[in-house]
Amino acid sequence: MRETGVRYSEAFKRQIVQEIERGKHGSFGKAKRVYGIGGATTVLSWVKKYGREDLLPKRIRIETMNEINELKEARKRIRELEAAVADAHIDFCLEKAYLTIACERLGEEREGFKKKHAMTLSDVRKAKVGR
Repeated sequence: MRETGVRYSEAFKRQIVQEIERGKHGSFGKAKRVYGIGGATTVLSWVKKYGREDLLPKRIRIETMNEINELKEARKRIRELEAAVADAHIDFCLEKAYLTIACERLGEEREGFKKKHAMTLSDVRKAKVGR
C-alpha cells in the first residue's frame, strides 16, 4: 500500500523558517529532527521559498589558472572526439549503404557476401593507411 505524504501548512513552514533564521535550530537537519519532518530537502526548499538567501548553503569553488586552462582543453578535446565519432558514424553508414547497393547489384545477400569476402581488422587498417 502506498504511503501518503504529509502536507504542512503555509504557517507551519514559515514558522520553521523563522526559527532557523533566529538561530533556534543550529541547522536544517536539526529543525527537521525536532519537528519530525520527512524528506531530505524539505526544510531546505522552505528556506529557499520563504527565507533569507544568506542561510542557504553555498558552494565556493576556487580554481587556479592552470585548472581553468585544463578544463578548457578537456572541453575542447571532448568536442573534437564527439566530431570524430560523428564522422566515423557517417563513414560507417556510407560503407554499409555502399555494401548494400553492391550486394543488390551482384544479386547476393549482404551477410553472405561479408562472410565470403571477410578481411581481418588489421588488413582493413593497412588498406586505409595505404590510400
